[in-house]
Amino acid sequence: MVDQSELAWRLLSRRHGAQLCYTPMLHAQVFVRDPNYRRENLYAEVCPEDRPLIAQFCANDPEVFLQAGLLAQDYCDAIDLNLGCPQMIAKRGHYGVFLQDEWELLEKMVKLANEKLSVPITCKIRVFQDVDRTVRYAQMLEKAGCQLLAVHGRTKDQKGAFTGIADWEHIKAVRKAVSIPVFANGNIQYLSDVQRCIQETGIHQDLREELAKVKNVEGLAEVNKQLRLRCQEEIAKEKEGIAERPRGDLPFPHWMCQPYVRPPPKECVPNSRSQEPEVKKTLSHKRALEDTDGTPDTLSKNKQKKQARNPHKNFCPEHKPKYLKCEQCGNPKGNKCVFHLCRACCKKKAYKEVADCPSHGLRFKTKADKQSVEKEQAGGVEETETQRTEANTEPGQAVPQEPSNPSPPQGAAGSTPTSPLNS
Repeated sequence: MVDQSELAWRLLSRRHGAQLCYTPMLHAQVFVRDPNYRRENLYAEVCPEDRPLIAQFCANDPEVFLQAGLLAQDYCDAIDLNLGCPQMIAKRGHYGVFLQDEWELLEKMVKLANEKLSVPITCKIRVFQDVDRTVRYAQMLEKAGCQLLAVHGRTKDQKGAFTGIADWEHIKAVRKAVSIPVFANGNIQYLSDVQRCIQETGIHQDLREELAKVKNVEGLAEVNKQLRLRCQEEIAKEKEGIAERPRGDLPFPHWMCQPYVRPPPKECVPNSRSQEPEVKKTLSHKRALEDTDGTPDTLSKNKQKKQARNPHKNFCPEHKPKYLKCEQCGNPKGNKCVFHLCRACCKKKAYKEVADCPSHGLRFKTKADKQSVEKEQAGGVEETETQRTEANTEPGQAVPQEPSNPSPPQGAAGSTPTSPLNS
């Protein structure tokens, strides 16, 4: 789970019976580029109690995925390629489930990592609408070198309001078609769902049986104590027949924490004006991927808040300032730089050429000129003193030289007699 299955959660899960855990999904390109990202998300969380551990990455480049795996293989027991993330950020970055149609790329990524890494390669996928295509997809990954496959029984479009129910028939077909271990993902809401999933899909039972033994934390009973007390009255009235518990699709009383399955949106009925308002209320339309014209309908909530504080603020991408690149390093250059460079490159060049750049506040030439003027003035003062001394001296008379350590004559007022010790 992204930003959820960190070390604390994994240790808690292992304490209650989990034998295998995954890291949160890590971005392979950032993992390779940023040492702090590696340390904060994997290196600093290594401990003997958190093994076996699978490090999960999202990637769309074989070489980058390989480099990330090489940096992580000494800190985990397997490397997982996430091919099931359906979120909008995965669509923008072109990874996750949005790579499931690029079989040649996926085959190259898995095959290269399987050949070069010292730990196994696993994959997590989502299914296609067609069962046969899902089976061929799984077989392709197995042939490329995938050694464990986690199958989420939902398609790429089943998310948000269209989440729906996972299809275990796809998982069952994949389990029969491949020879590697298969994990089933989706529709596990109650403890009884675990055994039902095992029976319907035929997946490996060893890890799922251990997961089924996980029980609630003891502290949860204390948390729900107050809620039970509030409902005791209602339960007592129900037993006495004074009041009935509201009936619904939930199998347990309403005061117990239990999952909720979101119903699918209603289909639009054509040529039915009376039902149009109701259908429009049930359908939810997500905002556009990118802000096109900067109107409130296409802005995110954060940008809408900023616009409420500043009504004149414009988020249109076309109105964003365009920054010219530095001629040497590619970073944004100074708008008024005399060399058309960024500050770092401008500072090096100005220092080397002894030049000024008012835009970046660099005054190397000005300082050098000032130092040369001060030297000339100091030399002029010494020359003037020499000429004045020569003018006061008579012709043929030597210029008197002042002693380095002058001492007053003996007997002079205020003089101190010279002792043998001092001499």
